[in-house]
Amino acid sequence: MEQAAEHRIQESLSKTRQGFFGRIGGLFGRGTVTEETWEELEELLILADMGVTTALHIVNRLRERVVSERVRNADGVQALLQEELVGVLTAHPAEVRPLDRLLTVVLVVGVNGSGKTTSIAKLCRYYQGRGKRVVLGAADTFRAAAIEQLKIWGDRVGADVIAHRIGADPGAVVFDAIRASQESRKADVLILDTAGRLHTKYNLMEELKKLERVAAKQVHRAPHEVYLVLDATTGQNALTQARYFKDAVDITGVILTKLDSTAKGGMVFAVVKELGLPICFVGTGESIDDFAPFVAEEFVQGLFAGS
Repeated sequence: MEQAAEHRIQESLSKTRQGFFGRIGGLFGRGTVTEETWEELEELLILADMGVTTALHIVNRLRERVVSERVRNADGVQALLQEELVGVLTAHPAEVRPLDRLLTVVLVVGVNGSGKTTSIAKLCRYYQGRGKRVVLGAADTFRAAAIEQLKIWGDRVGADVIAHRIGADPGAVVFDAIRASQESRKADVLILDTAGRLHTKYNLMEELKKLERVAAKQVHRAPHEVYLVLDATTGQNALTQARYFKDAVDITGVILTKLDSTAKGGMVFAVVKELGLPICFVGTGESIDDFAPFVAEEFVQGLFAGS
């Protein structure tokens, strides 16, 4: 199952391979690495939404290794580049936490339109595939559409949804969802949706802090996971969003969506390098099963497959 999931990561990167990373692979097909090659590599990494800081770090590390390891040919340089890219992604690896407690509480945050609700459904299916009973909590009470969308996905994946009316106190939803998960539903995992209206970011972030406190009072060390959903197609905007959320709550990892729709992909490295946030899962397509644990080596190989 995991091998198939990893293969889907590589398949989902076809657009990215055809974009800037494909051009990076072409740089090393010329045979000789010159000063111009380094300048072009730096430019392409930045254009691929990696950001200046991360791009410079990678190019500088690569140049140092080429000299110290006396690498002469372009194929060898490309191999070192891939090693450096994997190194960035594995510097902050995702922790695989056990789900053996009485109730695991997962808080999912992210801006509206990032694919948050769909990711919750996919995460639910992922846990169900591991034999866990999952309940969903509709703590985004700001939008009626969010509540209804979560209920629709709950029906599709066969998970109960605990919801209040629109405009209700999100903290009360979290409280009731935890109680229901512990008592009547006998759930192993509770996944909580949250509001994502970033244009009122101060109020939103204060609300998220409150939800963390409510969860912590009901379940020991809850929330046990706080996943930030980022849209891979938004590039450096995703990095800005991640900064806001990281300042407000204790993010444990990132769920990357719409990976199959982007021709860039460099923001993945910037999120890990600049913010220290591990990538935990990736959405690899529109189907409910197009969801996989993130594997750095598979991701980097997928960026350069065929080059």
